[in-house]
Amino acid sequence: MTEAQGTAHRSGEALLYLTDEQLRQGIEAMFFAYRGFTADPDRILEGMSYGRAHHRALHFIQCAPGTTVNNLLIILGVTKQSLNRVLRTLIEDGLVESHVGRSDKRERHLTLTEAGQALERELSDAQRMRMRDAYRKAGPEAVAGFKTVLEAMMDDDMRAAYLALRDGR
Repeated sequence: MTEAQGTAHRSGEALLYLTDEQLRQGIEAMFFAYRGFTADPDRILEGMSYGRAHHRALHFIQCAPGTTVNNLLIILGVTKQSLNRVLRTLIEDGLVESHVGRSDKRERHLTLTEAGQALERELSDAQRMRMRDAYRKAGPEAVAGFKTVLEAMMDDDMRAAYLALRDGR
């Protein structure tokens, strides 16, 4: 390996030319990481008759209190029927409140109740602990690179929804 190749390799430029095997390993690592990331909330939800769809709804309602059902449909990328089934359960169980829009009576604005906030916090705390530990082990450069990779993998419309949510728009 020449000096220039060694420098490029160390700086990460060599990662721009991944082999199919390296890509396969990355896909597998992402699959197993996702399983670990969802395992803790899955265990919490197991005895409550809730699943990941309920968790995702709680999470994004917490991230954007007062969000509309239509906005939640866009963020989650699910059918209206599927989301309505999840929301109906969460509302009936006293975890989510639905309010009629002030300017548009057809809109439904969603917020978490105190019980919903407590459950969402428990679910997210488990994931935050896992992420915090992984980030500490990886270091700041890896964390920044990981975020860049995730954002680059998003479809354009989902990246726009993510950025809007992240920026509080």
